[in-house]
Amino acid sequence: MRIDLSPIEKGDRVLCAVSGGADSMCMLHALASAGVAVAAAHFEHGIRGEESLRDARFVEKWCADNGIECVTAHENVPQYAKSSGLGTEEAARKLRYEFLSRTAEELGCRYIATAHNADDNAETVLFNLARGTGAKGLRGIPPRRDNIIRPLLHVTRAEIEQYLADNAVPHVEDSTNASDDYSRNLIRHSVMPVMRDINPGFAEAVSRTAALIRQDEACLDELAEGFIAKHYAGESLPIAELNELHSAVSSRVIRSLCDRSLEAVHIDAITALLAGSEKASVDIPGQTVRREQGRLYFNAESAVEPWDVELVPGRETVIPQARLVIRTELAVKQEEINNKFKTYLVKCESIKGTLRCTQRRPGDSLRIAGRGCTKTLKSLFTEKKLTSLQRDSTAVIRDGAGVVAVEGLAFAERCAAEPGDEVIRIEIKKY
Repeated sequence: MRIDLSPIEKGDRVLCAVSGGADSMCMLHALASAGVAVAAAHFEHGIRGEESLRDARFVEKWCADNGIECVTAHENVPQYAKSSGLGTEEAARKLRYEFLSRTAEELGCRYIATAHNADDNAETVLFNLARGTGAKGLRGIPPRRDNIIRPLLHVTRAEIEQYLADNAVPHVEDSTNASDDYSRNLIRHSVMPVMRDINPGFAEAVSRTAALIRQDEACLDELAEGFIAKHYAGESLPIAELNELHSAVSSRVIRSLCDRSLEAVHIDAITALLAGSEKASVDIPGQTVRREQGRLYFNAESAVEPWDVELVPGRETVIPQARLVIRTELAVKQEEINNKFKTYLVKCESIKGTLRCTQRRPGDSLRIAGRGCTKTLKSLFTEKKLTSLQRDSTAVIRDGAGVVAVEGLAFAERCAAEPGDEVIRIEIKKY
């Protein structure tokens, strides 16, 4: 079985997301059998009642019997979805990945492994194709995203079932997998068998195709980012040079500089601006794009006045532009903060120069505590689907070395404190 161990180095510990189903049990057993230091994490969604609790007990017992550390979380996803205004699937994903990230940090795991396989990848490509997608939707599931790895991505479901049988590894079945009420299940039960009749190696073929598309996309994205690095200034681009690009590259330049993933109609509207010469603009979700004096301006009109204020311990700072009150004080870290990303404990020794609160700035990025990766503020804002107004209203705490914290979103790894450290406590509140 072609399990991918390439990202894992000697001494790395891997947290396996284990539902108890065939795929995740195969992954957990295979990684442990390969000598990888593993731990297991099981997220119980509170959706399927006793069956869901049965799955949690199964994973806990199997791990205990096999000497594998296991952490289980129980959440009421439907209740959280209702209170947060999210769909059930989106709410479950959000809570699940927050749990996995938190647990990986607590257990000292470098990677989080999920059990997506080749059939899952093929089903995702078909699902995206049915909805209508560009090349990005045909890339399928990436083998790796930040610290999340997918060791079974090139393994078929049939190979997984054979592995479980050969190694006497038990698993549980999720009864919802038998239902065709979900689009993905309908593809799995009705479309995939037909495709395998045409080509028994259909899942593997899709995996190869998706890998080739990812390569092409990476190349086009690199060309687009290179163009932006060379020509982007004053939140604008020169129209003449943009018009010289192939549309496959120029469309990616536009997407990269806009606040959210755009539909083709929005790209077409912006592209139409390139053909004119007079001053003109187009409104797209979250922002305005303007043509003026031979340049294309992004984030052309901000509804929030800029600010830049120093944060002094013991002083309360009011920022009316963002309706924020920021309180700072000297303290000693004693316990973890539960009010995540609204209250920060900044290690005093880590601060370079003075602390300031500003809006976002071009090129802002930080290595995020608890995530083990570096992110630009733009990518963080995109993940949260913030509008241009929301982005301009988000407080960014920074010092002479860069970003320290982003209101409601992230905290810099370099500023994290340990119990007993002297800290500056920063509390951000809306009014």
